[in-house]
Amino acid sequence: MIALDTNVVLRFLVQDDPPQSARAVAFFASLSVEQPAYLCREVIVDLVQVLERNYRLSRAEIAAAIDGLLAARELVVESREMVGQAVEHYRQGGPGFLDQMIVVGARRAGCRSVVTFDRQAGMTPHSG
Repeated sequence: MIALDTNVVLRFLVQDDPPQSARAVAFFASLSVEQPAYLCREVIVDLVQVLERNYRLSRAEIAAAIDGLLAARELVVESREMVGQAVEHYRQGGPGFLDQMIVVGARRAGCRSVVTFDRQAGMTPHSG
């Protein structure tokens, strides 16, 4: 199995660099259930931040892109269920995706709440 870096996933999704995008598309086309690629949580968090900051995509657009990655049987997504929960909360508003991942991870670990100085994260109904 081969792990993916953010820049390859980004080129595949946004198609903004023709040579790199073509290589990313070809790479994704070569994947299969038997020969998948690995996508770690950190890459997904980085991808969301880049899509927000550099590409100014809406939460709905970003959530749809992450949904597509989660649905791809040719990808082994680290903590797929956790990422899915975080992206659903992110889609609904409130704290950013990274904060949603922290909250979902804390809940899975059995934590009642997350102690934070981030007022928005502390006020969300998703923070426990």
